[in-house]
Amino acid sequence: MPNTNAPEKLCLSCQKPVKGRADKKFCDDFCRNHYNNSMKSGPEKLIRDVNTALRRNRKILQDRVKPTERTATVHRNKLLALGFQFNYMTHQYRTKKAQTYIFCYDYGYLPLANNWLLIVRKK
Repeated sequence: MPNTNAPEKLCLSCQKPVKGRADKKFCDDFCRNHYNNSMKSGPEKLIRDVNTALRRNRKILQDRVKPTERTATVHRNKLLALGFQFNYMTHQYRTKKAQTYIFCYDYGYLPLANNWLLIVRKK
């Protein structure tokens, strides 16, 4: 026999009564999706978008360097065509020769003459 004294559970999205299992939080899939999407918007979306761009950039750089090699040369326009976003990076490394390598995690690039880039993989 169900406990009739228990407080009625309300949907976290629309506040309608929820029927079914005791641990159910939403009245239907629409409300569940709406609630979860609204929770993922705002400041968290910015962080997620930046991380997505960094991972995509790393993957593009990784795909340009053969597994048996540690470096590769590619034209800047090729990376742009693949969706590389040059405004996202994890860090920079400046050599003693004053060359600045720009990194996305363990893959980086050094700008060369005529829009060519030297792609490197950290050890």
